Amino acid sequence: MATYLIGDLHGCFREFQQLLQQADFNPQYDELWLTGDLVARGEDSLCCLRFVKNLGKQATVVLGNHDLHLLAVLQGIQPLNPKDRIEAILSADDREELQDWLRNQPLAAYHPQYQFLLVHAGVSPEWDLATTLQCANEIQAVLSSEKFAELLTQMYGNMPNQWSPQLQGIEKLRYAINVFTRMRFCYPNKQLDFECKLPADQAPEILKPWFELDNPLFKTQSIVFGHWASLIGYPTPTNIYALDTGCVWGNHLTMLRWEDKQIFTQPRLHAA
Repeated sequence: MATYLIGDLHGCFREFQQLLQQADFNPQYDELWLTGDLVARGEDSLCCLRFVKNLGKQATVVLGNHDLHLLAVLQGIQPLNPKDRIEAILSADDREELQDWLRNQPLAAYHPQYQFLLVHAGVSPEWDLATTLQCANEIQAVLSSEKFAELLTQMYGNMPNQWSPQLQGIEKLRYAINVFTRMRFCYPNKQLDFECKLPADQAPEILKPWFELDNPLFKTQSIVFGHWASLIGYPTPTNIYALDTGCVWGNHLTMLRWEDKQIFTQPRLHAA
């Protein structure tokens, strides 16, 4: 039995399957942990959703911004962006089943044995582990309830961009969703930035990657995340694992075997 962690799929199903074969992944015994953004921009988002869903308890997936946006499109809250290439999901016979499965997935997951934390984009520089998991649980509770469409309607927006223990209701949920699914850079005061999309080594000096801010959790906790493909080649602390390597943009898909830290990669098979 092995534990594998894989970066953002973005509908790159063929590369996903090649990577699993390369690592000799056995769905009966092995665990697969996915950093989210299963869908959008690649050719086979529907296949990615169905395959991961069918893995059952052997797969743990956290939701990314594109996964949440898919839910909003399925609910008619947001318009379809043709660039996302998700039309097959919208017309699938099992779209309702896939939607219900997706909205019951968490935004953060903690491995009970190996004690790593899995998120899509990051962890707030102002959170400890308990606060991180509590915020994720609060979001999941609403997403899996009858009020999920209301949350999807109200989750868009950049404010509040600073954590406070006094945050409540949709303000708290929106801040946490942005942390888990959109965050890259922060200001020195730990305020979130959503404007800069530059590689980390080209960003304005005042902005720092979230994992470089002063938070004791970042020094002690193993954190695995995706979302930020332009971190390729950027040095992260030894306990911080960035697994999105931009397969859908013409680079490669990356998977980590936790037990021995072996890295598996699969180059893009289609034109970007």
